[in-house]
This record gives sequence, C-alpha cells and structure tokens, in this order.
Amino acid sequence: MKRIYFDNAATTRVDPRVLAKMRAFFSEKYGNPNSLHSFGREARDAVEAARESAAKVINAKPNEVIFTGSGTEANNLAIKGTAFAKKKGHVIVSAIEHHCVLEAAEWLKSQGFDVSVLGVDKDGLVNLDELEKTIRPDTILVSIMMANNEIGTIEPIREISKICHDHGVLFHTDAVQAYGKIPINVKRDGIDLLSASGHKIYGPKGVGLLYIREGIEITPLLHGGGQEFGIRSSTENVPGIVGFGAAAEICRKTMVQEAARLKKMRDVLIKALSKIPH
Repeated sequence: MKRIYFDNAATTRVDPRVLAKMRAFFSEKYGNPNSLHSFGREARDAVEAARESAAKVINAKPNEVIFTGSGTEANNLAIKGTAFAKKKGHVIVSAIEHHCVLEAAEWLKSQGFDVSVLGVDKDGLVNLDELEKTIRPDTILVSIMMANNEIGTIEPIREISKICHDHGVLFHTDAVQAYGKIPINVKRDGIDLLSASGHKIYGPKGVGLLYIREGIEITPLLHGGGQEFGIRSSTENVPGIVGFGAAAEICRKTMVQEAARLKKMRDVLIKALSKIPH
C-alpha cells in the first residue's frame, strides 16, 4: 500500500535542491566559520550568503537575522531575551500559541513577570479591542503567532503591531507556519521580532531563525564564543544554515505559484470530502 503524507504543517521533506546545496558542507567544506583560515572563511561566506537569502524573504537586513537551533529556541530567545533585557514587566500571549511560547511565558511568571493570555474567537482570531484593553503601562511584549499550526488562521498582524506600537510595546510573532508561504514584510507589517524554522519550508531540521529589528535589546540565553552577533553563542550549524538559506531562496521565488497550486489542491480535496456522507 502506498502511503500519502498529509502532515506538512508538522514537517516537510528536504527538497532535493536543498540537500544538494548542503551536502558539501558535511564532508568537504567542513571548516568552522569562526576560524580565520581558508576553510573557516569558506564556511563563513556560506553562512552569510544563507543569512542574506533568509532575510530577503521578510525584507529584513541580514544583520537582523540570528540563526538558532529551532523555531522553539527562536521563540524562547525572543520572549525570555526581551523580558530579561527589561528585567521586569508584563507580557501578553494568545491562548492558541505553540506550546513553546505558552511554556516560555509560563516560566517567566516563575521569574516574577506578569503574563496575560488572550482568548480567541471561533475562527482563532485575537480580539483587537481586548488586546488594547489588556495592555498596561508596564507591558513590555506582545507575542501572537502569524498563522496557526492547527487551523491555519492568519492573524491581523499589521493591526496588532500598530496597537502595540501605539502603546510603546514590542511585538513578536511566531511565523514558523507562515515564513516562506505568505508574503511577509517586517518593515511594512511593523514586526519587531519574528521566529521561523527550516523544516517547515522543505529545509532541514535543527535550524531556525529569529529576526530582531535593529536597535532592540535582547539578553542572550547562551553564553560562550559570541557567535551570531553575540546573541546566540555556539559554533554554527553550517550545513543546516546553508539548507535554510537554500530553502528560503526557493520559497521566495516560487511563493505565488506554490500558493496557487496548494489552493487548487485544497479546493479539490474539500469538494471530494464534502460528497462523503457523514
């Protein structure tokens, strides 16, 4: 029996074109990107090329993109790193965030921060009036996902960011399910911090990113060699980062066509399923 995979929201296969780009960095171009010799410079050049490709997808500057080990790490860095930089205050998240956001926020409570959880309507949308009422003078961060991983709801990000900025509050969005799939422009959309993950876009597992708008202070969670602009110490996962960059570049160039293809497939599937008696 042939198996059919319907769980791309959980993870995707690695695109053969992505794998081809990664392969050499496992056994041929294996230098440490922090080394000064030619092997190291070769790896560094590959990391920076991937950073530029990843940044283009969301109209960010390359120096605003930090590579992490996963989307979960990126979300933790955004939430905890912002909170630690402020030292105290109030954080707002929605009730339908990924567990890593909800658990990070819950952990902040044990560190003396206040946390509010916003409810959503039957379609999974945050109520903008409720958000504005929940913001307090000591609110430091609002974290609301861009696209929901269970029901696909796309939140009104621009409206949310405007409310946050009108009150002087930073806005983070978990875009793991949106990055590379729908148009994102961090400048236009007013996003201060954004998380993404490689394995959701036909890239490898074990690599994510955090966009941090220039000028925002983040306290690192990992201390060591000062990699990733001093924000995320650890020798970089060069094959993974190269794969992320390759996948990001493919997504950026094919986003419109891929969205149309998936919409057509969705409509056919819904039409067929609706004919089944239930």
